[in-house]
Amino acid sequence: MNKKICHLTSVHPARDARIFHKEAKTLAGAGYDTSLIAVHDSGEILDKIKILPLPTHSNRIDRMTKTVFMSLKLTLREKADIYHFHDPELIPVGILLKLYTGKKVIYDVHEDYAKQSLSKHYLPKITRKGIALSIKILEYLSSLFFDAVVTATNDILKNYSYHRRAVCVRNFPVTSAFSPVKNKNSDVFKIIYVGGLSRERGITEIVSALDYVNQSVDIELKLYGKFSPESYEAEVKSLKGFQKTTYSGWMDYDNVPELLAKADVGIVCLHPISNYLTALPVKLFEYMAAGLPVIASNFPVLKEIVEENNCGICVDPLNPAQIAKAVAYMVTHENERIRMGENGRRAVMEKYNWENESKKLLGLYEDLIGKQH
Repeated sequence: MNKKICHLTSVHPARDARIFHKEAKTLAGAGYDTSLIAVHDSGEILDKIKILPLPTHSNRIDRMTKTVFMSLKLTLREKADIYHFHDPELIPVGILLKLYTGKKVIYDVHEDYAKQSLSKHYLPKITRKGIALSIKILEYLSSLFFDAVVTATNDILKNYSYHRRAVCVRNFPVTSAFSPVKNKNSDVFKIIYVGGLSRERGITEIVSALDYVNQSVDIELKLYGKFSPESYEAEVKSLKGFQKTTYSGWMDYDNVPELLAKADVGIVCLHPISNYLTALPVKLFEYMAAGLPVIASNFPVLKEIVEENNCGICVDPLNPAQIAKAVAYMVTHENERIRMGENGRRAVMEKYNWENESKKLLGLYEDLIGKQH
């Protein structure tokens, strides 16, 4: 009988890139009986994965109370051999699952949540350091209950160096999903950004940079994602550079490769806040996988990737004029731009890909399943 695996998230949608398209699909493909409890319209089976739906949360309080309680009920019904959860608000659920069922429990840490809390716009500034410390203490004490901790970056892994079974499984692209073939339908030079749209992610500077580019250049910025907070959308749309911007809202992960194939350059200009300085933004590697040259923040961790692989230009993310200069270089140096894109894709095919990372996930599961006998 195949071992039963249950993934659980109260924050992410069922078709989340990391949880569904990478981890759950990998496990189902390896023969595990895989289910996923997540926000979804209805129960169904997708790619051999049983989806157990949670309702969309109307606000953060409901999500952290009603949705979490419902997720616990659904999880207990699954009677899985391994429970794998993905959100810090589900830590109490993970502890209860361990104590009540005695089965294996994995905590998947997507972000450095303590660092992240230091820049949350909805938290009063005076409380942020205290909240960050509380998160660190909670994650330390609770992780002692869990059989394994999976992290999305090596930097986050350092926070769990004390744990007996902690492994970094980086959130790199599935190479088979991306094609370098361009389907250009116009002479317009297209810059693309896919992901969360917030001040800290440099959206103001990216849009403002368009106003610095030579007005004779026919250029368009394609924005895909959700604004956070919602009020930020009006601010961005009031910028002069938005006249050269097209905003198309959130796009499902399945549509991202097609969008990238129609662009010329991918951009990711995160601000130099503590959580981003050591982050590995997924969009960077997706741009590279699609054969796009990149314009990225000049943080050491990103410079190492971009400059060592000669796949783009690193800039001061707080300087729109410098961002514009990088854009102008990409426009006027077509051969170099194409060569950068080819270099980036080659680097993903060889190093920065999910196919390599998935081996670590499967190895962890084999280790945990073996420990059950």
